[in-house]
Amino acid sequence: MTGLGFTSATLSKPGARADNEDACGVREDAGGGVWIVADGLGGHGGGEVAAGIAVQALLGAIDPAAGLGPDCLADALSVAAQALRDRQQAEPALSGMRTTVVILASDGMRALWGHVGDSRLYWFRDGRIRAQTEDHSVPQALVKAGELAPEAVRFHEDRNRLLRTLGEDKPPRPTLVETPLSLVAGDAFLLCSDGFWECVTEGEMEIALAKAADPTHWLSSMEQLLIARDHAGQDNYTAIGVWVRAGDTPP
Repeated sequence: MTGLGFTSATLSKPGARADNEDACGVREDAGGGVWIVADGLGGHGGGEVAAGIAVQALLGAIDPAAGLGPDCLADALSVAAQALRDRQQAEPALSGMRTTVVILASDGMRALWGHVGDSRLYWFRDGRIRAQTEDHSVPQALVKAGELAPEAVRFHEDRNRLLRTLGEDKPPRPTLVETPLSLVAGDAFLLCSDGFWECVTEGEMEIALAKAADPTHWLSSMEQLLIARDHAGQDNYTAIGVWVRAGDTPP
């Protein structure tokens, strides 16, 4: 498969919080691209530092053109984890900093993704969600155990209790797609922090996608839904929309 390209847009806002502890990063070129969302944990000192370090380390460590497979993401996450540990050791005040992360990487023909924590990726084909990541969280564990309905995760009292994060004093434990996905023009991806997906349902994501002219419009439409919900104490929210297009189609 040849001749595919990407059009993307980013959105990152503090919500009702004083600071934005989310971070995102994009690198696109003729050989593919890398897209990353990270959500620093507000309950641990230096969440915004952790998210920023993770994004920059991952952007520098992932090279899809050199070979696209789960090992390339696993290795990059190990590099990011070490970067966090180095900063923690250099600045003891940041020893508790943690972040979630979700990554999408493509060599221009195929795509692969992985995550740690509850920042999510959704893959859309023909306008419908075909796959999404499963959070490393207490509510998601309850879903797997058959004790909680998937749609109840958004409202569960323990939805912010994470089982895996980047920055822990042990090797990262990501969930990675084992086999790269062969892309087709019209595919779309949404990467987002929990402050975003908690306020926009999967059905609303699909409806907004169907009506959108481009990724910027898609993110804006979903943000308007989030704002209209007017959640007290709205968390930071960050999203990246990525559309796959034929290579000869203008972005």
